[in-house]
Amino acid sequence: MNPKVDWYFTKNEKWQNEIKQLRTIVLDCGLAEELKWGCPCYTFQKSNIVLIHVFKEYCAVLFFKGVLLKDAKGILIQQTENVQAARQMRFTNIGEIVKRKSILKAYIYEAIEVEKAGLKVELKKPTEFKMAEEFQNKFDKTPGLKTAFEALTPGRQRAYLLHFSQPKQSKTRESRVEKCVKQILNGKGLDD
Repeated sequence: MNPKVDWYFTKNEKWQNEIKQLRTIVLDCGLAEELKWGCPCYTFQKSNIVLIHVFKEYCAVLFFKGVLLKDAKGILIQQTENVQAARQMRFTNIGEIVKRKSILKAYIYEAIEVEKAGLKVELKKPTEFKMAEEFQNKFDKTPGLKTAFEALTPGRQRAYLLHFSQPKQSKTRESRVEKCVKQILNGKGLDD
C-alpha cells in the first residue's frame, strides 16, 4: 500500500467498503500502487495495468489494455464508443466483488501477462476520425492551423476531433473550434 493513495479510500463514502476490498484484491496480485489522474493506479514494472475509480452508479476496475484480454466471462465493459483500449469491470456492491474475486484476479494476471508479452493496442489514427466541416473550413482560413494541428500528438489530435464533431448543431461545432484555435496554434491539447 502506498500512503499517498490512502486518502482516495476515505474520500468517497458511498463506495468506501467496495474500493477498499478492490484495493486488497489488486495488491494481492503483486502490483505497485501509485496515484495517477487522482485515482489509485496499479503498475507492473512501471506500466499501467489497472486503475480503481468510482462513479455515481458503480465503482470499477479499469484495465488499460482491456481490449486485449480474452474476457471469457464477457464482463468487461467499454465505457464509451470512443474508448479504444481500456475496459472496465463494474461493481455495484461489495457482494459482487467478493463473488467475483477469483475472476478479477484471473483478469489482472492475464493483464500482467499481456504487458509482459509487450502487446500493444492498435489505436485508430487521427485521420480515421471524422473531421467536423467547421474545423476543415478553419484550416482553410487560418494560416498555420493545419501545421500546428498535425504537430500535436495523435492523442491530442483525437481529443480535438472528437470534441469538434460531437455537437449536432453547426453553430456549436463552430463555437468549439473557434475557442480552441489559439490553443492548437500554441501546441496545446484540449485539456492542457
